[in-house]
Amino acid sequence: MALNRISYITLFPEAIDQGLSHSLVGKARDAGKVKLDFTQIRDFARDKHRSVDDVVFGGGAGMLLKPEVMHEAWRSVTGLQDKADSSPVRPHTILLSPQGKCLTQERARELASGAGHLVVVCGHYEGVDERFIEACVDEELSIGDYILTGGEFAAMVLSDVVIRLLPGVVGNEDSVLNDSLEDGLLKAPQYTRPREFLGKSVPDVLLSGNHARIEKWRQEQSVERTRSKRPDLYEAYLKRARK
Repeated sequence: MALNRISYITLFPEAIDQGLSHSLVGKARDAGKVKLDFTQIRDFARDKHRSVDDVVFGGGAGMLLKPEVMHEAWRSVTGLQDKADSSPVRPHTILLSPQGKCLTQERARELASGAGHLVVVCGHYEGVDERFIEACVDEELSIGDYILTGGEFAAMVLSDVVIRLLPGVVGNEDSVLNDSLEDGLLKAPQYTRPREFLGKSVPDVLLSGNHARIEKWRQEQSVERTRSKRPDLYEAYLKRARK
């Protein structure tokens, strides 16, 4: 089943909506290849001030998103009481969090071809009450080892990475297959016109018309570029090659 819907639970739906209304993702939405919908957390606040956060038990700086508010927002999207509820079509709930595993191209491919419906929860302030995470979140994901003001920017990154992998979103399927990281390696250097620029010429092999030589050169360059720029990926590549 290919992904066809992403629901966002957020305090700033307009930011995500606008950010994902351009380029390939915007075209994919217009073509009906994926539906994006947004749930405003504040709509589920229970007091007259529409409070969505509160102080942290045990002390500490910052405020925490309240579990009952988050739970009601999540229920409105999923129709479930908690993630253990049985459902014939179960959405997959992701919380964007620095505590999650780092998003990878491999995981993005799995999400694009896995659950038809993703629910993306955008934390804010100091984060989300742990009881909400335990009850409702299937997976925590991070886009890097740094802290953002909120999960909205991370949600846009996750969405862009996943949506471009959906069938028909990228016109030339080879562009996706040959992306950096698709095979665990960085992409080989690429060139376009003019043939010479700032005294540097395009490598002769790319002008040879010999597709076998070009492919061999690109593979060698890809491996070398990964070795020099991303030794962590290179080590993983060597381990796979030894198996």
